[in-house]
Amino acid sequence: MRTSIAMVVAEELEADWDKVRVTQAPGDESRYGNQDTDGSRSLRHFFDPMRHAGASARAMLEQAAADAWDVPVAEVRAEGHFVRHEGSDRRMGYGELAAAAAALPVPDREGVRLKDPATFHYVGKGDIGLVDNNDITRGTATYGIDVRREGMLYAVIARPPVFGGRISSVDESAALQVAGVERVVRLDPPAIPAEFQPLGGVAVIARNTWAAIKGREALVIEWDDGPHGSYSSEEYKTELEAAVQTSDGKLILNRGDVETALTAAPTRVVAEYYIPHLAQAPMEPPAAVADVRDGTCEVWACVQAPQVTRLRLAEQMELPEEDVTVNVTLLGGGFGRKSKPDFVLEAAILSREMGTPVKLTWTREDDLHHSYYHTVSVERLEAGLDHAGKAVAWLHRTAAPTIGSIFAPDPKEKLPFELGMGLTNMPLDIPNVRAENPQAPAHVRIGWYRSVSNIPHAFAIQSFIAELADAAGRDPRDYLLEVIGPARLIDPSEIGDVWNYGENPDRYPIDTGRLRKVTETVAEAIGWGREMRSGRGLGLAAHYSFASHVAVAAEVDVKDGEVHIPRVEISIDCGANVNPDRIRSQMEGAVVMGVGQALTTEMTFHDGRAQQGNFDSYLIPRMEVAPREINVHLASSGGYDQPLGVWANRACLRWSRPSPMRFSPPPGIASAACRWPINSAVEVPMRKMD
Repeated sequence: MRTSIAMVVAEELEADWDKVRVTQAPGDESRYGNQDTDGSRSLRHFFDPMRHAGASARAMLEQAAADAWDVPVAEVRAEGHFVRHEGSDRRMGYGELAAAAAALPVPDREGVRLKDPATFHYVGKGDIGLVDNNDITRGTATYGIDVRREGMLYAVIARPPVFGGRISSVDESAALQVAGVERVVRLDPPAIPAEFQPLGGVAVIARNTWAAIKGREALVIEWDDGPHGSYSSEEYKTELEAAVQTSDGKLILNRGDVETALTAAPTRVVAEYYIPHLAQAPMEPPAAVADVRDGTCEVWACVQAPQVTRLRLAEQMELPEEDVTVNVTLLGGGFGRKSKPDFVLEAAILSREMGTPVKLTWTREDDLHHSYYHTVSVERLEAGLDHAGKAVAWLHRTAAPTIGSIFAPDPKEKLPFELGMGLTNMPLDIPNVRAENPQAPAHVRIGWYRSVSNIPHAFAIQSFIAELADAAGRDPRDYLLEVIGPARLIDPSEIGDVWNYGENPDRYPIDTGRLRKVTETVAEAIGWGREMRSGRGLGLAAHYSFASHVAVAAEVDVKDGEVHIPRVEISIDCGANVNPDRIRSQMEGAVVMGVGQALTTEMTFHDGRAQQGNFDSYLIPRMEVAPREINVHLASSGGYDQPLGVWANRACLRWSRPSPMRFSPPPGIASAACRWPINSAVEVPMRKMD
């Protein structure tokens, strides 16, 4: 976004890109607006305002030049960082005009002239590199872990190994004997639900991070594991499977008469899908530097939500918001994890305690053991097929602990925005549809994670459609298109979704024509229907998420029980493309990450403790797992005056047998917690059925 938003301004400003510099603003919503990057809406919401901002500045520069030359403004035109007089050879650079232009009134928005997209230099061209490329490549970019302050101390924290646990006793004597260790500080656990508050524990503060880590290793701590000390992934999976067997869950969607249609159907298909906990595992673990002194708090951190960070710091430090400064570094990966500022609050608490700047570092083990995990889920689907194999009834039961559990005493049922991620807004052309949500308590911190609840919903639905095609003896592509139905515009609120990603359904309807198009695009690109040798097959899936339409086709090869993915075709329709190169990068990375979730990544728990601690056990995809070939097809529906915006999607993948065979806070959740969208991006990974 640092590149794309600047690019939009520069386009309308008629700026020379070589002269464009991006300076990161601190978290200050009153001055700079909301800077959250976890809602997949940056360009969707800011493309038009940034166009007008650039065009307004251009108009002011033109007016300043016209005033300087005493000519009508109609005779001057901004172009390439200069304003030229069309009736002579006179020209003035933007730098010469900036002071005079800044003194002029900002033009009325309705009267600002926007450029004809046919004259765009940057937008839609795909040849602008990241503004930070040079710094990143040379190693001079500043991430959260890179920040240094004079007199800074370094800290790590031993946190309760079980969510909701607390210290029974601690012996710090050996830790204090470690060279470089300055002090050991106990941190009280938060009240549950904890929202973004630190987990508590024992902090070791030292003159360098290594000394702090060695000091932590020397601590002798006895923990009271609390109410979640017996949490087991295997046992909980059994509980969820039992929960989706009955109709006791909350009714969330009901069209037609599913029970009668299922009973009358000559063919009935049932499948269950299990999706484990997932950790965001950003390449840079959480890190923050805080300096709390003299009635002020200043932090430097890799945060996705600067304004929420500022608010929570002000509350924690008992300071006015204007005395809190949040300096935003490059992120080093986030995927939703770094929108929760618990790690920044930890750094601030320790700085206040020490009276000096403190740098807090999370190790990879800290990151995986104390994350805000993507929810675990069991999805049970039943369908009835008529004599022609057409689906006439569809029942979906979804059981998963909710994100709402970090905000309020465990609500146990999914919130409307979670249900509106691929479940209540599924555009199925099936006459009888019913969805239920059995209760599921949370035993770990649940958080938004790249695409959030689209992960279990789309994965299960798209896999199940392939199962129905097999049961009907139909081609999976043809069957998927039949279930999507004919091209039509669907108001999500009319099919059960009250959220629609926070967007106006009139402006952002579900467009099954667009969904069909991306599906047909990838099917053609992958060579759907071609003869496949034994052990190799093609898979196909399509999904609507965060106001975009996407489809993926994958070629999958199974040899000696090992899954290989030679090739993936992915097509996305996010409206007009602003920065095609970055969209392709998003899609390519999404495919790789989705493949990893399908085949390798999984968080499990025993006695309440996370069993994976580093990349030797939490297996993000290596080169041998990633597809050898990924081709991205960018569909473009509508012009730049139409809705647009790409979400950070994950690949929609599953495999079939080879041929031919307006969101409001939920009850009990403070409105302050919902001032920013609790959503992320779309992800539909593949995972084998149990």
